[in-house]
Amino acid sequence: MNVSEVAGVPEWLPEHLRADGIEELYPPQAEAVEAGVTQGDSLVASVPTASGKTLVAELAMLSAVQRGGKALYIVPLRALASEKREEFEEFSRYGVEVGVSTGNYESEERWLGEKDVIVATSEKVDSLVRNDAPWLSRLDCVVADEVHLVDDAQRGPTLEVTLAKLRRINPGLQVVALSATIGNADALADWLDADLVDSEWRPIDLRKGVHFGEALHFDDGSQEHLPSQSGEKATESIVRDTLAADEEEAGGEADDGRGSSLVFVNSRRNAEGAAKRLANVTNDHLTGEEMAELRDIAAEIRDDNDTETSEDLADAVEKGAAFHHAGLSSTMRSLVEDAFRDRLVKCIAATPTLAAGVNTPSRRVVVRDWRRYSGEAGGMQPLSVLEVHQMMGRAGRPGMDPYGEALLLAKSHDELDELFERYVWAEPEPVRSKLAAEPAMRTHLLATVASGFADSREGLLEFLQETLYASQTDEDAYLEGVMDDMLRYLEANGFITAEGGRLEATGMGHTVSRLYLDPMSAAEIIDGLRAADRSPTALGLYHLIARTPDMYQLYLRSGEQDEFTELAYEREAEFLGRLPSEFDDAFEDWLAALKTATLLEDWADEVDEDRITERYGVGPGDIRGKVDTTEWLLGAAEELAAELDLGIAPAVREARVRVQHGVREELVDLAGVRSVGRKRARRLYEAGIEDRADLRNANKPVVLGALRGREKTAENVLEAAGHTDPSMADVEPDPDAAPVLDGGDDDQSSLGDF
Repeated sequence: MNVSEVAGVPEWLPEHLRADGIEELYPPQAEAVEAGVTQGDSLVASVPTASGKTLVAELAMLSAVQRGGKALYIVPLRALASEKREEFEEFSRYGVEVGVSTGNYESEERWLGEKDVIVATSEKVDSLVRNDAPWLSRLDCVVADEVHLVDDAQRGPTLEVTLAKLRRINPGLQVVALSATIGNADALADWLDADLVDSEWRPIDLRKGVHFGEALHFDDGSQEHLPSQSGEKATESIVRDTLAADEEEAGGEADDGRGSSLVFVNSRRNAEGAAKRLANVTNDHLTGEEMAELRDIAAEIRDDNDTETSEDLADAVEKGAAFHHAGLSSTMRSLVEDAFRDRLVKCIAATPTLAAGVNTPSRRVVVRDWRRYSGEAGGMQPLSVLEVHQMMGRAGRPGMDPYGEALLLAKSHDELDELFERYVWAEPEPVRSKLAAEPAMRTHLLATVASGFADSREGLLEFLQETLYASQTDEDAYLEGVMDDMLRYLEANGFITAEGGRLEATGMGHTVSRLYLDPMSAAEIIDGLRAADRSPTALGLYHLIARTPDMYQLYLRSGEQDEFTELAYEREAEFLGRLPSEFDDAFEDWLAALKTATLLEDWADEVDEDRITERYGVGPGDIRGKVDTTEWLLGAAEELAAELDLGIAPAVREARVRVQHGVREELVDLAGVRSVGRKRARRLYEAGIEDRADLRNANKPVVLGALRGREKTAENVLEAAGHTDPSMADVEPDPDAAPVLDGGDDDQSSLGDF
């Protein structure tokens, strides 16, 4: 189908697509148009990675805008929201206004109502529903990206309930659900009353196979010899062969950079170790120009923070390789992804975080580790077929590769056969709703009652019948049983009342729902706040929120139990709640929360980031995640303390602000100035500038000296503080104000630089 034949879209779109090199729609895209996606009809598109799902979404959303409507694009991850915003903002030249919202779960974001296309995470959309954002009722089209993640126990129930509520708010809503190839796409289509496009088509062929010995065994029965050098691991042989093959295609030149590889492993440590080894392979295939560009990128990585993780990553990037996992800061992840897409980094060793929708296709994909540790199973467990196929789907770049290759690694003939049976020839599993799990049920039942979607047991059951779970099971009695148990829990904790058959959220219940708390987290926080004296310590508050289900606790490493047991008894008086007995099953969780709390305390006490990452075995991204979650939970605790009139809200606020900026009490005011942050605040303070008022009226040579002569930084800081003349023209830094360096020249200005 030619792009000019697509009806219902803005008149400028065909020419816009042609400018991007798109003259004809891919077959799945044409099927979507024929199914009515540009006419407001709902659709489930279950197609492989890189087969044009995003254009299907754009056709649906832009046709809705053309009809005078509003569209919402739901993504599972914040990183994806940023990526999609950049893609969709190209439509702004045609008058299409795009808005993005991923944080602040307490807001209804009225400003989004002025936008034509809105990008948000499923959690953010859920919070908008809870806060009764008025523009939600004006939605005409909702796109759910990666909808197969309804199968995910953590995030799936939120996406499922949110879609059900949006459909109830807007009975004629067009829902376009985008999915990887799954085993039961028809079940999703039935649930959403949608047509189905279920296709295996890809723009370029994908060859799947298994590496064993010195050969590649492919799904079409063919084999290829792949010699390895002495002492070389299989992944190194494959990456070297990929680079060498592309140089051969390019006439012996490496500057086309096409020989990229993604290597998926099962842990952060393995990703970092693999990248270090693979860098010795990629380094031999770089041009002088590429080396210079990679040195610049490595310098940006080192500037981002001063941790061992950033140093190791920068070392690998300088040689043309990288690692990618959730412990990296967002800046580091973006630098790696961009360098890979620009064909400067030739190989990334990654945990499965990189397979979750981020646009990083490669010539070859290697699934090195097909087992992963499972805490529930107490050992290594095979990955699902769907997850492995998601990784494999990253192989092959349209317009750049003749085909993509995806390989698993076998260590024996038996394993070679097993991998073909388990993954290469297997169909992806069907997705199943996880809504009936107790944590999801208690959270969404409270939100459903508080937001007025149901006011009785019967009303709740009626709403639950609109979910995917209800469409997939005949076990109504089980669903009712879980619901009744959770209703009793909510009533016992004072979040709902049930009188005369009528369910109603209490004032506290409304607050908990609006704050986007798990009711069990709220109950833990409320009990802890009531147990506190008038001056709870920061550690006590950090430990309290670290005990909640909403905080992902740090694990206790080997040998740490004794260390944190001793610390628990030393600081027992600070805990907001009774310390369990060492023989209590809850004791280890208490210690894990204490480890998490001491990390937060170290951050708020201005301990250097590299020391924190080393002491706790975390990455910069982990610190950022912990701080974000703590800021949110303490913000909620502050509001709950005020509502309960406990008189400790100021102490909670101080702990929140200190962890937000990573500073001690005396720097809170300074660190809150834009462009200052924790380390610049300390330098300014030591130069005699103690608060925002001092900064507003500061002597400019002193400011410039404290900020190490960096004129642009000093101007930005003074402008943010409201200085009448922030210009640093002709200003010489005061040498007495210059900071004394203690071995590093980091300039991590603020947590926002992560």
